[in-house]
Amino acid sequence: MGLLVSSLEMLLLVLLCFFFSLPRLRAQSSAQEALDELIQDYAFRAFVRPRTGVPYDGIPPSNLSGIRISAMRLRSGSLRIRGVLEGFKEFTLYPGIIEQPYVERLVLVYRNLGNWSATYYPLPGYIYLAPVVGLLAYDATNLSAKHLQELDILASGRPMSVEFPDVILAPDGSVPKCVSFDLHGGVNFSNVVSRNRCSTVQQGHFSIVAKSTAPPPAPVSPRPSNMPPRPKHRDKEKDDDNSKVWIIVGSVVGGFVLLSLLGILILWLRRYRRKKRMQKMEKAAEVGEALHMASIGSTKAPAAMVTRTQPTLETEYMP
Repeated sequence: MGLLVSSLEMLLLVLLCFFFSLPRLRAQSSAQEALDELIQDYAFRAFVRPRTGVPYDGIPPSNLSGIRISAMRLRSGSLRIRGVLEGFKEFTLYPGIIEQPYVERLVLVYRNLGNWSATYYPLPGYIYLAPVVGLLAYDATNLSAKHLQELDILASGRPMSVEFPDVILAPDGSVPKCVSFDLHGGVNFSNVVSRNRCSTVQQGHFSIVAKSTAPPPAPVSPRPSNMPPRPKHRDKEKDDDNSKVWIIVGSVVGGFVLLSLLGILILWLRRYRRKKRMQKMEKAAEVGEALHMASIGSTKAPAAMVTRTQPTLETEYMP
């Protein structure tokens, strides 16, 4: 029994290690989080005497040369009513932008990762046709704060526009795609609105990509004119992303259920062992030394097997 409990505890430890090694759904990778915190810090340093609605370019650290950062402070009500129609770098924000949680003033922090795009946002099987650009929102209450949590901004009206000024041509046979990286670790593909423009309803990081190697086109077989066209399928990339998300969610839920069952089983086994041990101790205390039972009439009574001292009659006493 003890060996079984020890094996189950070891299995529980292994499952715990596996569970905590699963990808996190609500956070970016540690490298991306560290980069966002660093950019937020250096972007806020650009505010010396900040004016509302004016972008201020920051200077990144020397070990991240090639990255461009900028920050702009806005009133929440003005952003919701007027947007940023004149544009903030590659981004155009239309009226209807709301943030959660609500703050009176917020700061939009822009970054262009340049040649660091593939380093911090690797995308196997694809090549970047434009650098990764990002837009994140922060509370503007304290412009000297660090390690701030991002606000969630959402376009409740017209989607935000991301227009890339320099886009290289896609390889032959490849179709350019917009790609977005949200703050939950998700990767989403969508069609390019125009040759160099994408749209989004939430903040994050964005670029235009294409498959690095395009498969040869499938031969088109003749089809009668009266045959209905084949239904359009969803983008394979989106299906792959959804299947990966469901696999991760299933692993997390299954891990929780299995850990709960193992925990209940181990507790039950421990209680069973403790109960059996107590029963043995109680039985030993109650029984003590076993006595021989003798029948006297219709009843039974304990009787000694051998007397310790032989009786002696007084008349047999010898001086």
